[in-house]
Amino acid sequence: MTAIVLVRADDAGIARAAERVRAGEVVAFPTESSYGLAALALDAAALQRLVELKGRAASQRISLLVADASMLAEVTRELPARARALIAAHWPGALTLVLPARAGLAPQLVNEHGGVGVRVSSDPVAQALVRAVGAPITATSANLGGQPAATTAQEASIAGVALVLDDGPRTAAASTVAEVAADGAVTVLRAGPVDVGG
Repeated sequence: MTAIVLVRADDAGIARAAERVRAGEVVAFPTESSYGLAALALDAAALQRLVELKGRAASQRISLLVADASMLAEVTRELPARARALIAAHWPGALTLVLPARAGLAPQLVNEHGGVGVRVSSDPVAQALVRAVGAPITATSANLGGQPAATTAQEASIAGVALVLDDGPRTAAASTVAEVAADGAVTVLRAGPVDVGG
């Protein structure tokens, strides 16, 4: 078995990780709460590699990270006013918004209501990685299906990962997940550190 490469999460390491992601590989990286797995969100082969690596159930959807509004527009078809208000108040931050998905996204990303989960991370390494990749990346937890989320680079070193960006432990609560329907109705799917109100 090939040893997993742990790379310091400095500028050179982030550039190296971004190159691997752009090549269709999967890398592990720190987020606000734990370590995640990054693959190109708009590359079907990269997504399939990620699903196989995690041993994830087909019914579980994969959330994404974007860098800014223009990248958000690559994966969403509209932004209800309520979503705009939540974005202005809580991004970058630990709030994943499930928004109306743009047509053509892979089924691994889109839920039964036609929504895709997206956030702008407040973690500086995660922010730098998505900017260096220049495209939406996945943000699913760095663990095998059904296992606890990885909180260290060592725990994130699962078979099939091209490299791990090591920036020390991450032990915060997982992000709040809230679905915003086209009519602006908000449903909290997972409670977390961000209170989205009623």
